[in-house]
Amino acid sequence: MINTWLLKPAELILKGENRKSFEGTLKNNIHILLSSVDRNIKIKFTSGRYYIHAPCEYSEKIENILNHLIGISGWVKTETCEKKEDTVLRACVEEGRRLFNNGIKTFKIEARRTDKSFPLTSYELCCKAGDAVTNAVSSLVVDIHNPQDIIKIEIREKAFVYSGGKKGCGGLPVGTAGRGMLLLSGGIDSPVAGFLMAARGMNIDAIHFHAYPYTSLEAKQKVICLAKLTGMYCMRIRLYILNFTKVQMKIKECAPFSWTTILLRMAMMEASEKTAKKNNCKCLITGESLSQVASQTIENLTCSQSRISLPVLRPLIGFSKEDIIKKAKQIGTFDTSIQPYQDCCTLFSPPHPVLHGNTEEANRIYEKLELEPLIDEALQNPEFI
Repeated sequence: MINTWLLKPAELILKGENRKSFEGTLKNNIHILLSSVDRNIKIKFTSGRYYIHAPCEYSEKIENILNHLIGISGWVKTETCEKKEDTVLRACVEEGRRLFNNGIKTFKIEARRTDKSFPLTSYELCCKAGDAVTNAVSSLVVDIHNPQDIIKIEIREKAFVYSGGKKGCGGLPVGTAGRGMLLLSGGIDSPVAGFLMAARGMNIDAIHFHAYPYTSLEAKQKVICLAKLTGMYCMRIRLYILNFTKVQMKIKECAPFSWTTILLRMAMMEASEKTAKKNNCKCLITGESLSQVASQTIENLTCSQSRISLPVLRPLIGFSKEDIIKKAKQIGTFDTSIQPYQDCCTLFSPPHPVLHGNTEEANRIYEKLELEPLIDEALQNPEFI
């Protein structure tokens, strides 16, 4: 048995002359993801809709992919039938019975007639379909203002009848906005930041800094897991893991203790930029939120990026922690992020850090540390996943 899924594009429908480019990228992304299930799955695009035709045994895998697909506002499994009045009404009745069996008591009909050769107008089709459903399923009641569900009819090259459906991730297709390098820690924030930039169309690479043996191998594995979870939305993520132990120890031993967090962030930014430029990334991405912690005051953020030229995108800059947690739960990264393994950003954290660092002073201290050889050493042999 062949099932059909109807996918509704998200923001790309607002695009002008370059809309076809966005549509092509989304279709290519769908093709790549579905090829992992079966290369013979059929994908069709017409009149602002994408259609997937596949054997029913692939339903679970396909729907998992659609739940992670950036670029669609929603998707639904739909019945297809011939564009004949009696056939369409029968399909509506069957959909009404299914709704009633699922506990639905009130409904309404919505019709969209792209093919104007169909003999009924959208309004006439709504009226006839509503009558057909209530005559066949007397316990279902029409409520046009607050229905529990909606039976939708689309008259296109075929007739499509469906109800319910799932909300999509929205956003723009991944691959339409360049490539960025995400600084991926083991916390809650950075995976959410990566997802949000992917939803703006950006391809994501990621870099992680660990300080073994001061940070555990479990902490590194946790980050790899977060990259995989985030990568389900991003088509894929290329993860670079740098051993930053020597850099961090040099900062700890030679720098004023209250400055260590800011100086470490400056070193991470420098290493991230060098990695980004090698991989054609046009920006850095962080999970920083203004004033959430001491290193994220506006002055300290300025210090952190003072030694690099690439732009730093901070999609969470105005988010509250509650907002970030809500999004992390929604995309499925929260439970992994809260596993109790310490990352290198929290190692040797001063009890009284500098809150409003001066950029000139930060760079004066940083340059005295002569960290560049140690950073370059860490960059020579990154672990690549």
